[in-house]
This record gives sequence, structure tokens and C-alpha cells, in this order.
Amino acid sequence: MIEKVNFRYTDDITVINAKQFEAHIRLYQGYVNNINKIDQILNNDPKREDANSTFSFFRECKRGETFALDGVILHELYFENIGGQMNAPIPAATQELERCFGGFNNWQEDFIATAKVSRGWAVLCFDQRSYRLRNISLDAHDHGNIAYSAPILVLDMYEHAYFLQYADNKAEYINRFMENINWEVVASRIWCQAHFT
Repeated sequence: MIEKVNFRYTDDITVINAKQFEAHIRLYQGYVNNINKIDQILNNDPKREDANSTFSFFRECKRGETFALDGVILHELYFENIGGQMNAPIPAATQELERCFGGFNNWQEDFIATAKVSRGWAVLCFDQRSYRLRNISLDAHDHGNIAYSAPILVLDMYEHAYFLQYADNKAEYINRFMENINWEVVASRIWCQAHFT
């Protein structure tokens, strides 16, 4: 069973206000609840004998499994990488961004553009196949991920993440996010990839 992480709104979270944060946490709780329901079905009576690729109960459970689980994981990564006391990149993070994008500003421009085109998520990930960082766009939790990559920085671009506070001002939300990145978390994720791949 997957347990919900008990994220709390703190004063160092400036990208969203407390009302937007709490609404977002409720949505995250729904993903936790749903992956647990799906896991229970898959562990008991998933009707494997009727499985087919056009339509079957088992197919729908498997599609829901990746959507719900990715919804849990991406939300957890997002909540972890906002706020914090370190709102400027540390040299190790800057060095990797420079290596992969030719400079911090190049990375930032590319990440912002990636966020603007994303319907679901903008993710800075470490692509273990080419051994480099990439900004990727996900149109859904389970659509657009690169196999064998690790998320480093995650920005939720679904409207539920910002609409209560920003309405349709997506650009302002993205700009505020860029000012509220927890670079300590980002550096830790980069370090893990550099030392364990």
C-alpha cells in the first residue's frame, strides 16, 4: 500500500498560496487512493483471462495503474522541489546545466519554453541513455516520459496546479516557480544520478 506523504504549506513556498496548495494536496490524495484501489484489484481479481488490447477490464486497470502511480510520484517530486532556503543553484547544479545546455540561461529559457508547451508536466530529467540532462514535456502523467530517465526538477503544468491563484496567467505561474525552486533538492537529485549511474 502506498502511503500519502504529509506535505505541509510553509512560508518559504511562494509559487502558490496556501489555498492553492491545499486544493492541490487534495488532488494528490486522490491519486494515492486510486493507485491503492488499482493495486488491490490487480492483486485479487483482475480478470486476466479476458485480457485483450482493444478493450478489457485488465487493460483498463493497467492503463490506470501507470496514470495513477505516475500522478503520485510526479506530485511528490513537485512538492519536494518547491520552497526551501536555497533558491539559487549551487555550483554542482550549475555545472551540470552548463554541460548539458551550454549555460544556465540557456537551460532556463528552454525549461520555461518547455513549461509553456506542456499540458501536464515540464520535467528536467537525467537521461541515462545519453548521460545528460533534458527538459521534457509530458501531456499526461504517463505520456511523454523517457524510459530509463530520472526526474530532477518537476513543474506541474496542469491547470489544477495554478488556476485558483493565477487563473489563465500561466506565464506568471511559471515565472514564480522559477523563483521558488528548492535548489538543494535539485542538487541532491543531480548528485544521486551522477554517483549511481
